Amino acid sequence: MIGIIGAGSFGTALAVALAQGGRSVRLWARSAEDVARMAATRRNDDRLPGVDLPPTVSVHADVGDLHEAEALLLCVPMQSLGGVLATHRGQFARQPMVACCKGVDLETLRGPVSVIQAARPDVPAAILTGPSFATDIARGLPTALTLASRDAGSVELQAMLSTSALRIYRTDDVTGAELGGALKNVIAIAAGVVIGAGLGDSARAALMTRGYAEMVRLATRLGARAETLAGLSGFGDLVLTCTSPQSRNFRHGHAFGRGHAIDRGVTVEGVATATALVRLARQLGVEMPVTEMVDALVSGRVTVEDAIPNLMTRPLKQE
Repeated sequence: MIGIIGAGSFGTALAVALAQGGRSVRLWARSAEDVARMAATRRNDDRLPGVDLPPTVSVHADVGDLHEAEALLLCVPMQSLGGVLATHRGQFARQPMVACCKGVDLETLRGPVSVIQAARPDVPAAILTGPSFATDIARGLPTALTLASRDAGSVELQAMLSTSALRIYRTDDVTGAELGGALKNVIAIAAGVVIGAGLGDSARAALMTRGYAEMVRLATRLGARAETLAGLSGFGDLVLTCTSPQSRNFRHGHAFGRGHAIDRGVTVEGVATATALVRLARQLGVEMPVTEMVDALVSGRVTVEDAIPNLMTRPLKQE
């Protein structure tokens, strides 16, 4: 049995996909009202409309009900991960914990695996990341993800989380996988700004290319392997989120670019991640102009009209 903490769109989609792959799944939601509604309707229409929960998915309001799970998938926003682990510390067993969020914690500047290890050093920790939309996973469309862990048990986790439609690749480069997933969200906001402002696909391609260079620059400075960033958790996820309106980060940037109102009720991981990464990059002396531009834009320190010229008028240099 697999336990999933967090009944948002991604957590629900993974529950559906794993159940369709023959697994028994217990899905935990914070709200007892949400649990009662999902149990009655066998759907989570607020987060993943039109998708039925398979019979082998049960919905729970008590984290203790997931105590016997072989693994726990933590499908909560990055900035909530540490709080969830602290709040329910006594209710978790010693099963492997897999973060299914992308970003950097604002307070500690840690990635998801490091946050898990700080809270629970006694359990194996991993991250599941890569190019994926919840609706595609729930519909059983082919999706490939990266499972990053330094623990020898990741081979068993890989098999446990794989289905005929969900292909899991394995790596021990946790830093590369964490930063690829975090940084691509920031670049996706910038790509949305470019398209929203009407600058065109050529400008987006240039932005993605220079953004990818930033991803590699910071990740390798922290010990990641460049080839990890060229894989699913880096380049693959970057392409998906910079080119599809399904991406919350892209839509957020697009609204900025068009001068539209921003929906503050939607979790956009790239916003907090940009702030955290600017702080981290400055500590390390790593140049990240795209990330700095996004942070300044989403924090209201500059306008779109100011941000784009500032980026395009940087000193000429060799690529």
